[in-house]
Amino acid sequence: MTENLHHFFSGYFIPHGHCYLWKPGLVGLHIVSDFLIALAYFLIPVELIYIVKKRKDVPFDWIFFLFGSFIICCGITHIMEIWTLWHPDYWLSGFLKAITAAVSITTAAVMIELIPKIIAIPNPAQLTAANAALQNEIAERKQIQNALSQLTIELEKRVRERTAALERANELLQQENCDRSLAEAALRQSEAKLRSQAQELEKTLKELKCAQIQLVQTEKMSSLGQMVAGVAHEINNPINFIFANIAPASEYIRDILETVKLYQKHYPQPVGEIQQKINTSELDFIVEDLGKILASIKVGAERIKKIVNSLRCFSRLDEAEMKRVNIHDGIDSTLMILQHRLKEQPHRPAIQTMKEYGDLPPLECYAGQLNQVFMNLLSNAIDALEERENYNVSRVQVYQPKIRIRTVVVEHKEVEIYIADNGIGMSPEVMTKIYDPFYTTKPTGYGTGLGLAISYQIIKKHDGVLECNSQLGKGTEFIIKIPLKSKVRASKSCFEKVLVTEGAAV
Repeated sequence: MTENLHHFFSGYFIPHGHCYLWKPGLVGLHIVSDFLIALAYFLIPVELIYIVKKRKDVPFDWIFFLFGSFIICCGITHIMEIWTLWHPDYWLSGFLKAITAAVSITTAAVMIELIPKIIAIPNPAQLTAANAALQNEIAERKQIQNALSQLTIELEKRVRERTAALERANELLQQENCDRSLAEAALRQSEAKLRSQAQELEKTLKELKCAQIQLVQTEKMSSLGQMVAGVAHEINNPINFIFANIAPASEYIRDILETVKLYQKHYPQPVGEIQQKINTSELDFIVEDLGKILASIKVGAERIKKIVNSLRCFSRLDEAEMKRVNIHDGIDSTLMILQHRLKEQPHRPAIQTMKEYGDLPPLECYAGQLNQVFMNLLSNAIDALEERENYNVSRVQVYQPKIRIRTVVVEHKEVEIYIADNGIGMSPEVMTKIYDPFYTTKPTGYGTGLGLAISYQIIKKHDGVLECNSQLGKGTEFIIKIPLKSKVRASKSCFEKVLVTEGAAV
């Protein structure tokens, strides 16, 4: 048997059992001792880990894991002691002992750093004293809590009393707010009413201003009409006398000249005194120029008659109600009155007027008011042409100012009158305000801003429409659309009433 064991454990190193002389009692003692030590070393880490898991409050719990590693390594070395009794693996045993030594040294080093912290952990006496102090503090806190409870009850009582007072005050405040809301509503209603009255008053004031200026204008036109009527009455008689005597005077002069020619024929050599008179008076020139003088007198008389008729036609004093008239006469009479502005001026050439009259039936209208519209539109056209001319002076441009007047009948129901100029034109911003009362782009003293507003109201009163097409720098065109039979409105504004009642004088 000894030979078999030697054969089994043969090698460079002998088994550790040779140290014990392979005595069964001694070998068994070492085996049992090492096994029990190893078992204890393996159980202790498990118990330490169990304690740490159950007591989460244990300080430095990680040190138990380090101790467990150290103890397990020690247990492994005792297992190796049993193993090397038969197997000479001393290199492995030495390597495991080296690991155990490293873990032991590490644990010892860590323990050196933990000693002050472990010593600082309170001992049971200190814990008892701390516990007693904690109990005292708990008792004091209970007293404080009881006092706080009493104060809380008192505070709640005061809060309830204060809440009840606040609720009463809130009810009073709500009542006051309700009264205030009613007062504010009444005040807002009053303000709205006053604002509405102010707006109505402002509107009325604006209409009154329009009416006042229109009354002044109407009065001027009425005075002009009366003056024209008086002048026409005073001029008509002498003009008719002159015009009526031109024909017989021409006949008489013709007879006298024929008689003179007969004398010259039959007495070619008059006496010296007569011959001297003929030479002095230039009888041949008189005979030649006398017909021209009579023709000029006739043209002048006809011109005066036309001017008087145009003035009377424009004023229309005898037409207080709507009646059928030829509007071409109104346009011509307006152009006749504006003739002095159409003529050539130092700063511009003469304005060329182009009339394209259609075959219009008589139009039912207030002739005097319609003539006033023609006057306003044509005057504005002339102003625009003069402004265009002044605009072009600095640019040394030559252009011919023109006013084009065109009339047409649309479907035998409506008359359309087009008054266009190639003046300065208007911007879109200005076009939105041209019918607003008192709005004007002319310098102060050159316009009231009521011309187009009055014209718009007059055309509107005729159930018509006044439209405007304009482009800045290219001219303006106004379009008047009036039905052949107009219906006067039953209800009229203050401004329209003035136009109706005073329109006859315009």
